[in-house]
Amino acid sequence: MDATTWGALITGAAVVIGAVVAYLGKRGENANARMNSEMDQIQEERDGLRAQVADRDKRINELLEQRVNDQVENARLRVKIVEMGGTP
Repeated sequence: MDATTWGALITGAAVVIGAVVAYLGKRGENANARMNSEMDQIQEERDGLRAQVADRDKRINELLEQRVNDQVENARLRVKIVEMGGTP
């Protein structure tokens, strides 16, 4: 084999290797884009869930405060019943 044949074989191999590298690189790029998209979606869902939890906690605190107010009102009414001569 002369130098021209070797040069042609090396060039052909380089082209094939280059094509394989480009193909694998594009696959990696697509996988990375999908992963980024999934992460963005997960973060949006997480933010929504955090907002729901914050609303739930606020509502729980409101209900607990209302419960305390109701207990105070019940105690006041019991005292008033006893003052009026009744039994609670």
